[in-house]
Amino acid sequence: MIAAASDFLMRPALTLSSLPLFPLGAVLFPDGTLPLRVFEVRYLDMIGKCHKAGAPFGVVCLTHGSEVRMPGASEDFCDIGTLASITELDSPQPGLMHISCAGAQRFRITHRERLKHGLWVAEVQRIGDDLAVPVPDDLQGAAEALHQLIHTLESRNAASAPMPLRRPWRLDDCGWVANRWCELLPLPLELRQRLMTLDNPLVRLELVNDLLARHGILH
Repeated sequence: MIAAASDFLMRPALTLSSLPLFPLGAVLFPDGTLPLRVFEVRYLDMIGKCHKAGAPFGVVCLTHGSEVRMPGASEDFCDIGTLASITELDSPQPGLMHISCAGAQRFRITHRERLKHGLWVAEVQRIGDDLAVPVPDDLQGAAEALHQLIHTLESRNAASAPMPLRRPWRLDDCGWVANRWCELLPLPLELRQRLMTLDNPLVRLELVNDLLARHGILH
């Protein structure tokens, strides 16, 4: 059973048996990046504790409700999410944090509970990493197009905004290539979530390849 709010807040470290959740109108993929502007009290406290303990939190995709808590409003979210580790944290003023996160393993929620101050915590089971599947010849176009896009982004961002992708580039791996395109393409949130939850990285890349053709990126 998940601990009570007072017990949770007193813990020096956070574990996957009481994983704090951050419901967002976004989908985080393994090895992906996610910048966040944090200002709600429930998340300021949670992020501060996670950063201090070097512990992850869970990013889950909202299916109902708003990212910002509204009085009397309810919120719901998907059962499959992604662990996020904080890679950068800046607090330019009291009550505001700018953080950058890296996506780690996916997880499945087995039990969830909302604490008195509005923070969701959950018991979760980790989902295994994608198997390393080489990109087959008939899908090489997706990998080559991503390589070209990375080169363009590196040229544009050399002295300005940070890259939206994290090294190392694994352009020979089906899951990595598919995940990066899922982040970069203008996809509906529901479709992005469905692609993230797929267990087979080759199938994910095949679907992404079709989407690239629809968007005119591949011919």
